Amino acid sequence: MRFIDLLSLILENLGRRKARVALTAIGVVIGTAAVVVLVSLGIGLQRRFNEGIAGVADLRQIDVYPRFDFPGPGVPGGGGGDGAPPTPVPITNQTIRDIEVFEGVDQVIPRDGIFSEAYLQSGRLQGYGNIIGIGTEDLEIIGLEAISGTTELARGTVIIGAEFANSGFFDPRTGMPGPPQDLYGKNIRLVVAKYTTDGVRIPRTFSVRVAGILARTGMESDYSIYIPIEEVTAINSWVNNRRINRDKDGYQQLLVRALDPSEVVRIADQINNLGYQASSAQQFLEPIDNFYLVLQVIFGGVGAIALLVAAIGIANTMTMAILERTREIGLMKAVGATNRDVLSIFLGEAAGIGFIGGLGGVGLGWTAGQLMNIVAVAFLAGGGGGGGFMGPSSSAAVVTPEWLMIGSLIFATFIGLISGLYPALRAATLVPVLALKYE
Repeated sequence: MRFIDLLSLILENLGRRKARVALTAIGVVIGTAAVVVLVSLGIGLQRRFNEGIAGVADLRQIDVYPRFDFPGPGVPGGGGGDGAPPTPVPITNQTIRDIEVFEGVDQVIPRDGIFSEAYLQSGRLQGYGNIIGIGTEDLEIIGLEAISGTTELARGTVIIGAEFANSGFFDPRTGMPGPPQDLYGKNIRLVVAKYTTDGVRIPRTFSVRVAGILARTGMESDYSIYIPIEEVTAINSWVNNRRINRDKDGYQQLLVRALDPSEVVRIADQINNLGYQASSAQQFLEPIDNFYLVLQVIFGGVGAIALLVAAIGIANTMTMAILERTREIGLMKAVGATNRDVLSIFLGEAAGIGFIGGLGGVGLGWTAGQLMNIVAVAFLAGGGGGGGFMGPSSSAAVVTPEWLMIGSLIFATFIGLISGLYPALRAATLVPVLALKYE
């Protein structure tokens, strides 16, 4: 039997019992819609959580520090059992070169701090913030933006965070906070002090120009002061009374930026294998993503239970169809239809019921998801969304990807096919003579 003839016969048989097919397909519609809605809800929750994390952390960034291990006696780099402090592997220029060759690495940027008393002075006001020497000429590379001026660092310039400019200065005479400072483009002083062995304070003042004010991020940069790392190296050399050798003394930290967030965990593992401590927001997200994946499987399983109940209905419908069409099956075999032809017809009808139900279920599930999104938007707009990671977001509350709709349709069709297997085998193995005598 040709495929087109088989398909035509299947459609004709389904059309002869429209009411029964519709009632049977309703169970598949409900089961498929449940799968689509529940899994879509899990995907939507995961995306909203990830967006919330991405709003307060750079998912492409890896922070690298020297690792302080406490191994046993005789292990290189450890303090051993004699109470000596552990000696970490320094982050040197060679470390930067080693990490730069890793696949998926975009930027490797060293950073260091001033290891002494340091503050900014504007008029009589003083501001103590997180002074960071950064090894890049443009802070835009690490995801920062300027609301005033530029993100480009040059010798003799500083770029400061918005919160530090607004509330980071105080009057040393009264100890009271000073007014917000309009520092963009102004020359201020960077004061650094070191102490002799006798406790004598030796200050040194550097004139710097504020090249830019950073936009708020809700992170470290809001209260930070960025200066070129070469100037931090020079200041630390003065503080320590010796030249800082980066190949020996190393850097305090590296910022490693991956080309894609999906590469971060692998790159962090490679850096850890070099003997350093690598951490990232993406590593925190990985177990959360696994949790949401399990949640989606559980949600999908709950919906699949309804599909299994619908499968029983399909099997029952097909069994009843065999009883009603026993003489028809016998006549088909009498005129030359093979067991395979009969099997194909009944399997096709069962799969057709699953397909029709799956198609309706996908449509119903997608529509229900859109309605849930409308309700969620109205709820959040009314102030009921709260805040934090699951608060207002650009992502929908329910996300239905194409693969889920296609997969659900295929699964529903497969369930129908499997449900009709026993009735189809029973129909295919009927003896023609007995079938024709059946009343």
